[in-house]
Amino acid sequence: MIKNLTGVYETVEYENKRVVMLYDNMETEAYPVHWHNAVEIIIPLTNGFTVTSGDKEYQLKEKEILIIPPGELHSMPAQEGRRIFFQCDNSQLGGNPILDSIIPVFSSSVYITPEPDKDLYLVARKGILDIYSDYFSKSPVADARIYMNLLNMLTAVREFQLRQTDSGEITDKISSDDSTKLKYVMNYINHNFTEELSLESLAAIAGYSKFHFSRLFKKYNNVSCVQYISSKRIKMAEQLLCDPSISITDIAMRSGFSSLTTFNRIFKTYKNCTPSEFRRLYKTSDNAMQPNVNLI
Repeated sequence: MIKNLTGVYETVEYENKRVVMLYDNMETEAYPVHWHNAVEIIIPLTNGFTVTSGDKEYQLKEKEILIIPPGELHSMPAQEGRRIFFQCDNSQLGGNPILDSIIPVFSSSVYITPEPDKDLYLVARKGILDIYSDYFSKSPVADARIYMNLLNMLTAVREFQLRQTDSGEITDKISSDDSTKLKYVMNYINHNFTEELSLESLAAIAGYSKFHFSRLFKKYNNVSCVQYISSKRIKMAEQLLCDPSISITDIAMRSGFSSLTTFNRIFKTYKNCTPSEFRRLYKTSDNAMQPNVNLI
């Protein structure tokens, strides 16, 4: 059940100061349209499970896996069966340059089945099993192990995405030279996203035309260059909004947005609420079972 829902925003209730939550769910209840700042992974254990995420409906069969990115609107009708819900605070993944290479995984929900890549499926399924085991263990390093398993799973997804990119038609392949240049540009963006950045200037850094650069960037990252920059700015804005002493106008400027109007529009597109609403939700949330074996 969703314990804390304000409008369509869910405040994930982590227990005992943890940054992860796992729910072994057997309740037959509907989950209304909502979003949260946590990465969510769902796997049905008995009976299938229908999930609508973004504008797409997923009909999960038993033991198939769905990864829902932070900020994505999703819902589930009332369904009988048993399934695992796992959530991890997104702040544990964002803001770490080492993890920038896996951020494209969160461009949309990821549906993992034995097809088309059985190896990826086995890695993901084992990851969920290990996370489940660690979550209910009393080990002092349980959360660290959970975090490592999650990163391993997300890395496997990203590697699969890159293999899919490289297996396209010869004219659409990302060469090693293209990959090196794109990584360089992404690193440049990561260090300069609060400054004014244009597609023309970034394309020039890579040595491509604007059109060619835009096409390669989206193919490599599953998001456009503009979306990638916006996501970095939104993440910084989220952190700044937690400080009530900073005005929203100042936050917009510090995060790299050209105007307050642009900031409000893009923030609402990404977070489904305005910056002011997000700040109130954060303030509200700030004040505000035994494992069963033989899972899979």
